[in-house]
Formats: sequence, C-alpha cells, structure tokens
Amino acid sequence: MRRSLHTSLSNICRGPGLSGGFHRRGFLQTGLAGFTTLSLPSILRLRANDEAGSSRDRTAVIMVWQPGGCSHLETYDPKPNSGSEYSGPFGTIATKVPGLNFCELLPRQAAIADRFTVLRSMRQTAGGHPAGSMQLLSGDPDTRDKPKPKFPDWMSVANYMRSQNGPRQNPLPSYVGINPPLEYNGPAYLGDTYSPFVVSGDPNQPSFSVPNIGLSDAKEVRRLGRRSTLRQNLDTLERTFDQQRELAALDEFESQAMTLLTNPKTKEAFDLTLEDDKTRDRYGRNAWGQQLLLARRLVEAGVDVLTTSLNGPLCGRTQNWDDHAVNQHVFDAMKFRSEAYDRAVSALIEDIFERGLDQRVLVVVTGEFGRTPKISYAASTGAGNASAPAGTQQPGRDHWPRAFSNIWAGGGIEAGRFIGATDKRGEDSIERICGPGDFLATIYHHLGIDSANTLIRDFNGRPTPIVDHGKPIPELIG
Repeated sequence: MRRSLHTSLSNICRGPGLSGGFHRRGFLQTGLAGFTTLSLPSILRLRANDEAGSSRDRTAVIMVWQPGGCSHLETYDPKPNSGSEYSGPFGTIATKVPGLNFCELLPRQAAIADRFTVLRSMRQTAGGHPAGSMQLLSGDPDTRDKPKPKFPDWMSVANYMRSQNGPRQNPLPSYVGINPPLEYNGPAYLGDTYSPFVVSGDPNQPSFSVPNIGLSDAKEVRRLGRRSTLRQNLDTLERTFDQQRELAALDEFESQAMTLLTNPKTKEAFDLTLEDDKTRDRYGRNAWGQQLLLARRLVEAGVDVLTTSLNGPLCGRTQNWDDHAVNQHVFDAMKFRSEAYDRAVSALIEDIFERGLDQRVLVVVTGEFGRTPKISYAASTGAGNASAPAGTQQPGRDHWPRAFSNIWAGGGIEAGRFIGATDKRGEDSIERICGPGDFLATIYHHLGIDSANTLIRDFNGRPTPIVDHGKPIPELIG
C-alpha cells in the first residue's frame, strides 16, 4: 500500500536475513510518513559503523518515470520512412550529435544531446503494465501481471544496501519519491522500511508544502517528542531478539525521525521558493518542471535515490503515457505533453552539469516499454485533452516491449552518443540489445553495488540475487 506524508511514521518491519522475523508494529504516531532511512535490521547489525562518505561523495540516481510507456517513435527513435501505417505526422530534427535524429517534438533535448546518451535497443518480454514495470525495475522475468511485486525494485534495494553503512549523518531520507511509481513496484520482502519517503501533490502550486518537515514551533516540537516516546508504543518484542539492543536501536530511529521533523535543513531542501524565478521558469512552471527541480534540490542536499513520475493532467485525458486509441489520440497526446516534457528534462540535465553534479548524479528517463510501431485505430471512450468525443475513431499505439528507448545523463558516463538500434520500422531491437538485467546492473554499478555478487534473503530465507541476468552496459559506466 502506498504511504503518504499524511499518515504515520514508517513502521519497523521484518527485515531481510533475520531468522524468525520481526513483525511490523505501529510504534510512532507523529503525523509524518515515509521516513525510511533507518531500519531495525540494519541498526542491529551495523549501528556502530560510520557512514561511508559525505553527501558530496555519495553517488545518487534520479529516475524520471513515464508511466504507461512512452512511444520511442515520437521521441528518440523516429522512423519517418516506415510507411503510412507506421509513421506518424511529425518530422525529425537533427541533434547536436552527428547521426542522431529526434522527433521534432523535442527541440530542447536535441540541442543538448551532447550531454546525454540515448539507449535505443531496450527490450523486455512483458506486455502488461504491472509485469512490464516489475521486469524493468526489479528484474522479475515473469510475463504475467501480478497484484504485487515478488522482488524488490532497485530503489528499495539501493536504500537497503546504503543502510548497511550504518545510520545516516544527513537528516534527509536516503530514498525519496516525488509522486513516485509505486503502483506496480515496491520493497517486497525487504519490507516497507525501505519504501520511499513519499512527497505527493503538485510542487507548482503556491500552497504546496511537505507537512511536518523542519518544524520550528517549540511547543509543537515538544508535543511531537511526547507522542513519539517509543517505549510507550512498542508491543512485546520477539523473544528471538535481545530486548536491550532492540530498544537502543529504536531510540536511534526515534532520534533520526525527530531530526527530520525539526532540522531546518530538511525544510530548506524541500522549499522550492528558495530557487530564483529564472531557474523555476527554466524547468517550467508546471507540475513536471517543478518535480524535476525538486529532485535536483534533494539529490544535491544528499538524497541517494530519487524517483518521480511524469503523469497527471499534463499527459492528456487518461493522465499517463498509455496512448491506446480508446484512451486518447496518440499524436495529439504526444504533442500536448511534449513542451512540458522537453523543457523539464532538458533543464534537469543542463542543471546537473552546470552545478557540478554530473559525476555524482545519474539521471535515467524511461517507461516500462514502447508503443506499437503499427498505428491502430479505435473509437474514443471519452472527450478530453488529446482525445476526441466518445465514439470518434482516432489513432493510437499499443504496448510494445520488443523495442524502446531511454536516456542516461550524468553519472560520469561519456555523453553525446547513442547505443543500439531497432529495425526499419522500430519493431525490434537488433543491435546492442539490452534487457532489464542490464538496465538494473548499470544503475547498481553507479551506486557502488556489486549486482553480480549481492544476495538478499527473501521471505523464505533464501539468498536471492538482486540481478539474476545482466551486466552493466559498458557505454553507460562512468
């Protein structure tokens, strides 16, 4: 279940690798949710360890998610000569990289293509949104759509692995999701302790705020302190654990949580009003632009993993990238969302370089799959932005896992390149084919995680690899 900032602090849950399990208990009711930087298992094992590296040295990842699946043909892999049954109405434009053309809807990204790398040959095997998302973000090879993930997504794994360095000195959470992609993904057997600190809402709204962050009212701080007395909220501890160590660990968790609540640095990191108007305008005065600006602020302040979904009204009637003809007119939808998308992504990439974050921070922009090269037609199910009135025949593109594109920026990688290729219609990846395991291994490599040799115990206590098949993509390694 999704957690929001309007519920309680994250509960301690059963941790990986522990015999007997430690069942979740609601132990701290402070009006704040999603604080996930510490966990009982990691504190019990490694609480005496020092955190490795400062926030300036720690690598970080921003993943920009396109829920529903973005058309590779109307973005990074256009096929203008594929014929009327396949090719859309848009032209192509040259980018700053010789031989690399984009759809004309992305002029800003085309102008800075020398600052990122396009991977044009991604492929996975699941045609549904749940299974496709689980394949790409957790490595689950199952092609069936499931109600909940079997394996933890890479974000939760990274949060767990970073926690093994001991308690964070930075008051900010390690893993933050700004309207994150949680519909089909999550921590699975790692437990909710490793879920993101969730920020919801539209950061572009004047009323936007993150509740209970950096409180300054002394009376409120004292009230929270009284309410968060952990020993008063603990159930009886499992007999398999040493009670004295448990309580000491929970005291430390309480201290970190209260720091997040009261440290002014936390409030500043989430405060977009501290950015100048020119910067905010550059990203775009809309939800997507301000989400990506907030993402940059947070990784710069020390967040390790940041995920954000580009969905909602800016996508069109169905508020996602799932451009079936019954949902919305695929070409109208791509045109409708392209200005906000192009502006926000190009601003984030430029900002990462201009602020000296390009070695430390990796930016990945992707969806779970592409769209069918052959255009389909069906009757609209309703009028709205980018969709004709109900009953009107309109074009669409359907799910297509056999070929899609994503872009990679920063992370110390050599930019201004494109990797792989699809066939003349964009139906199949045919050169430098990369799968979910390669995608995951590349991200883990940037975060300093040895995906080939890292095992985490599942619900049954079995050591489970975080990447079953796949290696880091050489061109995407800094």
